Amino acid sequence: MSKIEKALSKAREERGNLQLIPVPGAAERAATGTALITERGGHPETISRMAASEVRLLSPDDLAARGIIHRSHIADAAVQVFRELRTKIIQHTKGQNSVILVTGLSKGNGSSLVATNLGAAFAFDAVRTALIVDCNFKNPSVHRLIVQSPARGLTDYLENPNIDVAQIIHPVGIARFRVIPVGRRPDTQVEHFSSVKMRRLIDSVRRRYTERFIILDGPPMSDLADVRILSEFADYVLIVARYARATKTQIEKCLSAFAGEKLLGVVFNDEPRIPWAR
Repeated sequence: MSKIEKALSKAREERGNLQLIPVPGAAERAATGTALITERGGHPETISRMAASEVRLLSPDDLAARGIIHRSHIADAAVQVFRELRTKIIQHTKGQNSVILVTGLSKGNGSSLVATNLGAAFAFDAVRTALIVDCNFKNPSVHRLIVQSPARGLTDYLENPNIDVAQIIHPVGIARFRVIPVGRRPDTQVEHFSSVKMRRLIDSVRRRYTERFIILDGPPMSDLADVRILSEFADYVLIVARYARATKTQIEKCLSAFAGEKLLGVVFNDEPRIPWAR
């Protein structure tokens, strides 16, 4: 059983094991500048057009095997947790579609689990789409969701001027959900994150669907330089920490790396549930 599957299994057993803690004092703001604008003379694609390119949709059992929640399991504790997290983010962003960077406090905190299932939760909504971009070159995971792997991805796009954005976006068997894996060259230098082409990629996927939430599955905060660069492309940052695995000082240090208005908060993974008194 993979780490993702174990984590999802634990989420089913313990209600409330993911909790979003807003950053104290973070100023709320209307997400001005995040509206998806089409190129001059161009038109954004619609969800109905996306439906034409859907692959065979995976069953709930198929998704469970991949560590992903399914909308039909409405009573499932893990589904409820990620739906609540999605709702809190939509409330914070005032419904404005955004680019969200998800990063772990350190390696093994479950940030990829959160990023993937948060994307699935956004895709539950029939009027929204989700795109996960794997930006964790040292420990990629998104490629496991694709049936035909290895597939072209982010590193291929950044290194090859002849590859179009559409060639690195892949369906995974979930309606309105797409992914961009790391690609065939995970040894690519992370300096590419600061390239003009990376900016062009983010701008392109913003315009492609006006209903889309883009989630950057980033490296852990131990790779702070890379995380800082990626945060420049994001409207918001979400930090994932394992409960009782980090000190308050460590968390505050990570929070101080970002501007207050950009921080969504901290997701505590594996937080124990306090039983009801009887």
